Amino acid sequence: MLSAKDMGTRRRRRTRSSIRRRSKGRPRLSVFRSGRHIYAQVIDDGRGVTLAAASSIDKALKGSVAKGCDKAAASAVGKLIAERAKAAGVGEVVFDRGGYIYHGRVKALADAARDGGLAF
Repeated sequence: MLSAKDMGTRRRRRTRSSIRRRSKGRPRLSVFRSGRHIYAQVIDDGRGVTLAAASSIDKALKGSVAKGCDKAAASAVGKLIAERAKAAGVGEVVFDRGGYIYHGRVKALADAARDGGLAF
């Protein structure tokens, strides 16, 4: 029987292989969610570099976000990652939910990134 950690690893691996098949050269918007904060990166897998990054512990969001683990913080991170990705010249990405359910904080981040101008 697999442990919860092993099942999470399988989910992430399955999600990433699906993303690789449908990415068509677009960068990947990767989301990591911890108990206290939420993080997002725009990654170019072809070159292996991070093009833009934002998180709820970012200095730009320090005063505007009360907690780093709620939907408001995720929404603020989504807007910030969209701004930074646009500044880096990225308009279209593939969304990598990282094995998390598309619900709550992950959905709030994705919706805010779309509102900020990223297409996925």
